[in-house]
Amino acid sequence: MVRLPLARTFDLIINTVSAPVDLDAYLSLLAVDGVLVSVGGPPEPMRVHSGSLSPQRRILTGSIIGGLPQAQEMLDFCAEHGIGAEIEVIGIDQVNDA
Repeated sequence: MVRLPLARTFDLIINTVSAPVDLDAYLSLLAVDGVLVSVGGPPEPMRVHSGSLSPQRRILTGSIIGGLPQAQEMLDFCAEHGIGAEIEVIGIDQVNDA
C-alpha cells in the first residue's frame, strides 16, 4: 500500500461518492478508531481488505441519506419555519483558506 502524507490523521471521513473508490486508500487516512461513513451508492459492490480495518480498529459503515420524499419534507419544513441557506462565494485562490 502506498504511504500517503495524511495517513492516520483523520478521525472521520464521509464518503459521498456514488462511484467505486479505493476504500483501502481512504481507510489508510484514518487514525486509530477512525470511522469511514459511506453515504453514496455505487452501482456495484466495493471491495476492502480486512487488514485495512482490524489492525487500527477502524470502522467502515454506511448510511442512507434519504430520497426525494425526504428531501421534499426537509424543504417544506424549512419553508414553513423561514429557514434558508447561507452561502459565500469565494475565488479559487481562497479555497485552501476556506
